[in-house]
Amino acid sequence: MFNWAKNAVGITEPIYGPSAIQSVAEQTQETPYTEVTKDDLAWEVMDTTNVETKVFYMTSESGHIGLLQIIYSNVLGVRTTAQFNSKIIYPPEQGKPHLWCSDNISSFDFSPDKQTFNSPACTMDISPDGTTYHIKSTLNTRSVVDITFTRTAPGFKAGRNGTTTFGTDRQKPWGRMRHLTWPRCRVEGSIMTQQGPVDFQGRGLFNHALQGMKPHFAAARWNFCNFQSVTYSAFMMEFTTPKSYGETSVCVGCIATEGRVVFGGATPGTKVEHTEVKGDPENDWPEPGAVAFTWEGKGAGGEEVRARLAGAIGPRVDRIDVMGELPKFVKQIVVGASGTKPYIYQYIPKLTLEINGEKEEGQLFMESTFIS
Repeated sequence: MFNWAKNAVGITEPIYGPSAIQSVAEQTQETPYTEVTKDDLAWEVMDTTNVETKVFYMTSESGHIGLLQIIYSNVLGVRTTAQFNSKIIYPPEQGKPHLWCSDNISSFDFSPDKQTFNSPACTMDISPDGTTYHIKSTLNTRSVVDITFTRTAPGFKAGRNGTTTFGTDRQKPWGRMRHLTWPRCRVEGSIMTQQGPVDFQGRGLFNHALQGMKPHFAAARWNFCNFQSVTYSAFMMEFTTPKSYGETSVCVGCIATEGRVVFGGATPGTKVEHTEVKGDPENDWPEPGAVAFTWEGKGAGGEEVRARLAGAIGPRVDRIDVMGELPKFVKQIVVGASGTKPYIYQYIPKLTLEINGEKEEGQLFMESTFIS
């Protein structure tokens, strides 16, 4: 039965080794990073298996943390779906549970230039000059969204194109992973809840990601950092491949301030470490208790940059069972056949960024994801 599931669903791969992944870090040796253009941000809408998403992370002046996300997915080139997620994490002192809404989007399409996502109850469009996104949703009466993101620092993609490819033939890769980021944005607008509006005026980060292959083939683990302070925004995204690609780590990061990128790339000194592991006895994943994010290398102006964000991350604000909504028998097949049991752990500590001798406290939104 498990062999049938492996073959039919496509949940295992041969061992290709690390030579079958072409990390974006290779590009950064010559081109540390490239600024993101409006053309880069068009939805790709691939006709093969992939997951493409645009995520907007919000750090409000009121102390609320939030995210908005559209996920477009294509399964085997046969079935396409779109989902809109919204989340509000209330300030700890309020003692309120977070608000999470996830809704299927029907009757959706893209503009001819693939820049705008349209549906009767959910839209995401970009301004003509490519500096502002406007996200609106009335899909869920518990979370009615009207939010604007305006880029206040250049967009970032590691290397020439922000893309890691997979395959034994470099000229004909069979999969790819791509990330485009606006590390520092001005956020305006609110989310109307059943208890009233939540004002999200503040700062934010936007990330456009494409997993152009089966997601569990591309990565076994993820780490994500979005740090926002008065002066700095710091971003890091790390994924580690499954054994089929040699458990290879790919880590990109940038630091921005108003109007400019201070540092960007995928240098050996750009890394994340779980400096304390407390573990999760309910599912055996090594849940972190403390972390250290480090950005190190040549800055945008050629100067040496070293930045570090480290400390205890406190109790998680959420643990998301990614497969929780699947029918139980399907989940048992997939987990039993492949060892896949994805969980996302989320944290919102206040930490201090140290950068070239300066120190500034800010708000961290962090995710650690374990897949297989």
